[in-house]
Amino acid sequence: MALQKEETLAMRKRLIGQSCKLFYSEDPLKIVRARGQYLFDENGKRYLDCISNVHHVGHCHPDITKAAAAQMDLLNTNSRFLHDNRVMYADRLSATLPEKLCVFYFVNSGSEANDLALRLAQQYTQHEDVIVLDHAYHGHLMSLIDISPYKFRKLAGQKEWVHVAPLPDTYRGIYRDTHPDPGQAYADTVKDLIEDVHNKGRKISAFFAESLPSVGGQIIFPQGYSTKVAEYVRSAGGVYVADEVQTGFGRVGSHFWAFELQGEGFCPDIVTMGKPMGNGHPLACVATTAEIAGAFTANGVEYFNTFGGNPVSCAIGLEVLNVIEKEDLRGNATRVGAHLKGLLTKLQSQHQIIGDVRGVGLFVGIELVTDREQKTPATKTAAWVVKRLKEEDLICVSTDGPWESVLKFKPPMCFSMEDAELVVRCIHRILSDLETNGLKLEKEDI
Repeated sequence: MALQKEETLAMRKRLIGQSCKLFYSEDPLKIVRARGQYLFDENGKRYLDCISNVHHVGHCHPDITKAAAAQMDLLNTNSRFLHDNRVMYADRLSATLPEKLCVFYFVNSGSEANDLALRLAQQYTQHEDVIVLDHAYHGHLMSLIDISPYKFRKLAGQKEWVHVAPLPDTYRGIYRDTHPDPGQAYADTVKDLIEDVHNKGRKISAFFAESLPSVGGQIIFPQGYSTKVAEYVRSAGGVYVADEVQTGFGRVGSHFWAFELQGEGFCPDIVTMGKPMGNGHPLACVATTAEIAGAFTANGVEYFNTFGGNPVSCAIGLEVLNVIEKEDLRGNATRVGAHLKGLLTKLQSQHQIIGDVRGVGLFVGIELVTDREQKTPATKTAAWVVKRLKEEDLICVSTDGPWESVLKFKPPMCFSMEDAELVVRCIHRILSDLETNGLKLEKEDI
């Protein structure tokens, strides 16, 4: 017999660590089932999910659950046994990546993938130091907290081997969209940082960055940035690590990987992937070059992951790739994402509080500001919009960015044109109400 919502919440407070936060903490949702882009609570209310970039091809996709159940009924075992699924899945993944990224390590989470990428880079280069972007988040392991300014600034602080480069944000960063070449300008900040590191007698092992920074505020890199950064980092003896844990597998629509937005001439040395790989099943991976993998092998220490790449995980991963192709989800992300962004841009012309609309495919952000000239973050207003969307419209949206002032959209890839139109209509109504009633949320408690 199912527990009442109040009982579940009381047990959670008693049994689960309080640092594990819930969405809508003041009035959390109890979700009991899901399908496609919809979540259902214990009373049968249907919520539109604009948050779950993990459930990439849609919640509880029947093809995925069928593949998982069939393989689980047949075999699931230690990854040290030979099995077709593991090599077949690696082969399918390799077809989506540049040719030089040809060696794969399967793990269970994006955090595991990024931790392994860090080890690979440091082993290959024999250097320790890492350059990361401001506001970056790469995972919850201690090694990744160390390279995540979003986290370490709230904890023990910055390690001497970690160096923070400016976030290449052309809306509110040091070089904006009015700059003649912001990609080069931001890349030069990395070059300057490398020189500073060398002047301290230290060496760079890696530049580590999300291909599209999410926690940083749904940031789109200026063109040419990654190519120039890779040139500078490699000249210093380091490697370029592209974190695709949130943006891979076609979320940007036009390409399978977000790093491809930087042009055909750009290829990272290591790519990490996670969240969308298993459509909610714990599955992640690191892809790298034969040279880097060879150096990792040469240290004489076996890399062993009991569950990483097990037969069930790989069966699910294979089926996710099948569904992406069969249902043209990249095409859907391109079409629906462009429609959503277009509608939001039109909304921007109607509401002064919308300072910026940015994104590509189904990776979209709306930055709310109290003053367009000063770009003052409208943090409380963003939280108010999220709350009203949930309570009045049964739409789940969350915020991101350094000031939590960016409404972010990373829905399941089956998100529809009608879904996009509904969300924009509701945001328009809420912002119109704000303006009509003259609410001063940034000066009051919500």
